[in-house]
Amino acid sequence: MRLLLDTHSFLWFIDDSPRLSTAARHLIEDTGNEICLSMASVWEIAIKISAGKLDLGRPIETRIPQELRDNNMNLLSITLDHAAAVAVLPLHHRDPFDRMLVALSRVEQMPLVSSDVALDAYGVTRLW
Repeated sequence: MRLLLDTHSFLWFIDDSPRLSTAARHLIEDTGNEICLSMASVWEIAIKISAGKLDLGRPIETRIPQELRDNNMNLLSITLDHAAAVAVLPLHHRDPFDRMLVALSRVEQMPLVSSDVALDAYGVTRLW
């Protein structure tokens, strides 16, 4: 199964945080699943670092690629189709990063691994 990680799911996974649900951890670790991280999440991480709200322990330009390689994850680019899908989403959620993840999930028909129940209003498959 192809899965899209929410930003917090990725961060909690790479930090081995107990905040990540057991079910989500199993989904991410299942080698039969294709795990994707969106460039939107990388951008969100970069913003949190610049605001002093996040420290990856190493520069983002080395830590993210290393985690992707170590955990056999793919980086998902944002296309015009993804951006256009955001334009027609109802405003259930105002966070631009979450809205892009919803659009990616819908366009790519990928379940979203996220603890954010507010995303359920969009009708995406959310796994947690």
